[in-house]
Amino acid sequence: MRQSTSWRVTAPLRWVSRHFQRIVRGTQPEVPMQRGGYAEWVAAYDSPGRNACEGLRREIEGWPVRPRLSILMPVQDCAVSSLRAAIASVQSQIYPAWVLRTVPAAAQGEALGALLAECAAADPRIKADAGDAPAPGDWVVWFEPHAVLPAHALFCVAREIVAHPEARMVYADEDAIDAAGRRSDPFFKPDWNPDLFLSRNLFAPLGAFEGRLFQEAGGLREGFDGAQGHELALRCAERVDGAQIRHIPRVLSHTRSDAQGVAATPNEAQRAGERALDAHFQRLGIAATAEATPRGHRARYALPSPPPFVSLIIPTRNALALVRQCIESIVAETAYPHYEILLVDNGSDDAEALAYFAELGAQPGITVIRDDRDFNYSALNNAAVARARGEVVGLLNNDIEVVSPGWLDEMVSIALQPGVGAVGAKLLYPDRTVQHGGVLLGVGGIAGHAHKHLSADDPGHGGRAQRMQTFSAVTAACLVVRKALYEQVGGLDEERLGVAFNDVDFCLRLRAAGYRNVWTPYAELLHHESATRGLEIAAGSRDRLARESAWMTERWGALLRDDPAYNPNLTLDTEDFGLAWPPRVAPLCP
Repeated sequence: MRQSTSWRVTAPLRWVSRHFQRIVRGTQPEVPMQRGGYAEWVAAYDSPGRNACEGLRREIEGWPVRPRLSILMPVQDCAVSSLRAAIASVQSQIYPAWVLRTVPAAAQGEALGALLAECAAADPRIKADAGDAPAPGDWVVWFEPHAVLPAHALFCVAREIVAHPEARMVYADEDAIDAAGRRSDPFFKPDWNPDLFLSRNLFAPLGAFEGRLFQEAGGLREGFDGAQGHELALRCAERVDGAQIRHIPRVLSHTRSDAQGVAATPNEAQRAGERALDAHFQRLGIAATAEATPRGHRARYALPSPPPFVSLIIPTRNALALVRQCIESIVAETAYPHYEILLVDNGSDDAEALAYFAELGAQPGITVIRDDRDFNYSALNNAAVARARGEVVGLLNNDIEVVSPGWLDEMVSIALQPGVGAVGAKLLYPDRTVQHGGVLLGVGGIAGHAHKHLSADDPGHGGRAQRMQTFSAVTAACLVVRKALYEQVGGLDEERLGVAFNDVDFCLRLRAAGYRNVWTPYAELLHHESATRGLEIAAGSRDRLARESAWMTERWGALLRDDPAYNPNLTLDTEDFGLAWPPRVAPLCP
């Protein structure tokens, strides 16, 4: 049954969230229990006691090997109190097979030198100014002295190495700690996320590198004070497969809120980071430059000359005001020079809308495609893509409004990068709060929008609302992808997912084919999602949603339960990166 004349395309945004669970199941949404803040979460789930520590020591005795961890600690311009606390936290580790080497500094000061000499004299595992060459077979652990380690940190790193002999790089979650020992501001990181890694070093303040890899990459390099760890991690990551990079979803380092920076002023560190990233791009032959921003580094990818032709596809039925706003904003605001618009008219019967569509069809660069089939969002887009002349296609809802001239340049430049599948934009409600900041799998049952309802300039969890990154999926309300890839994976699933979840499924099929989906905050558009969307859904639609939900669970169930772009310490109840009560992580000591 065709939808009413006020119909407009919102299908890609209809997640089976708590709202849709209520519609499909006929139940009221559950209200997550209020369990307190981060301090209570830490007390409940991240405070192993003495018995647990003894259990971990017994576990070590049963390991077939004990990897030796060669800890590298930069000390230049480090406060004496910070260095003393960092060293003490290493000495308190449950895991015994480590040696601590300080990274040589040209001028580390008498006080630091005296402290290092004192510590080295008292503990033979501490090698003051011992250089950066690990012993054969060691793993190198980069540890910045503005942080401290919980007693189980090196145990967890070693356990990961033993359990995953293919691993060559390891990182973990982090938080902050004050002088009174109160913890705050956790960053529960995603699994390996190469695009986020360009903006923020995931291997800081603690990261581990296979010793052979460390040596192959050339060890530490001078001239990157303030970004030395990131520069090292970039060179190592260039030499490994993503499957060899392991993420431990536990907080294994606490940044001291009273600690002094390691090596440089913020401006110097930003410039060092830019140089490290620019060198990374040059080594890989990528036409890109790095730009320091208040929210981390931004990778700016260059477009080829001339840029590829883009086909923008906009399905609609009537909705004159929305379509006019959408198309006129594209024409008036888009700086990208080389595109066409394909407006897919799915059985419009409003006289004014039809007259406007006729006017559009007479304009150069705009084609109106009449498609009178029963509403099937996937089929409408697939048919339009088949007619598209562009090397790149963009799927757009009819309620999108362009407000940033560089949006299409940004999205196309990313879509052209090797290994990239779909590219999603940052979509804002008219009140300038976030509507879409990437898609989180499993939230509300199938998927939800990351960062939803944050203010446009809110950094979000770990700064992720303002940083380009890999997501498992992005919304087709504004999605750009190479046409060849669209066709390679078979487009949207018009047989099983005609209305809902088709964009999520499409992105996951791209991912399964070896491509990563990228979300960028540097392409901002308005999404007037609430303008005409109602909450009443007919019984037939409820049945369809239930069928499509069941199909998604059957096809992608395991991935929906464990999204690599999310974190098992974060909730599946809401879209705000709140804490999970309990986390979906096995206890440290069973």
